[in-house]
Amino acid sequence: MKTVAATEAQKRLGAILDDAQREPVVIRRQDRDVAVVLSMAEYERLRSGNVQAFLDLRKEIAAEAAARGLSDQRLAELLSGDEA
Repeated sequence: MKTVAATEAQKRLGAILDDAQREPVVIRRQDRDVAVVLSMAEYERLRSGNVQAFLDLRKEIAAEAAARGLSDQRLAELLSGDEA
């Protein structure tokens, strides 16, 4: 991953955007990483991966809850506060 100083990024924005099509570019300011420039394709890949990971986790938790006897009716009771 390439790293550039914030002042350099300001001066070379076009080149930084081109570089980001090949690999993420870290922007540093005062010896701290403050931002990352990445291609739209990479952003979409990461974003869809997070959504899929969330959906997979949700499915796994639902299966475990069902295996332990949590039904839609029991869930409704718990959420309404009318625990029987």
